Amino acid sequence: MAAELHVEMVAADRNVWSGEATLVVARTTSGDIGVMPGHQPLLGVLESGPVTIRTSDGGTVVAAVHGGFISFADNKLSLLAEIAELADEIDVQRAERALERAKADADAAAERRADVRLRAVAGH
Repeated sequence: MAAELHVEMVAADRNVWSGEATLVVARTTSGDIGVMPGHQPLLGVLESGPVTIRTSDGGTVVAAVHGGFISFADNKLSLLAEIAELADEIDVQRAERALERAKADADAAAERRADVRLRAVAGH
């Protein structure tokens, strides 16, 4: 059996995803980071961006994450997000409309959130 780590992805309002994985890739304020079993302990600040989880059964889980923290120790990875949505939960047409509205309103934060949601779906 390949080495694995336990992942918990939690948003402010719910437990988004939990399970075993071989790799997690997330965007932090220091840049993109990949965490595999045995990684050094870490604590970082999450930037808005897609998070990709390679599950132990060979699948892939992608989520749009908007801010929060990442923590890893003893092969346990926690993603504590302000907002997180799994790619298969995202309504693409709604996200596209939100992106158009944000561009028209020159709302950079809303534009970034909509863009991350669409990139998560594309990476799924």
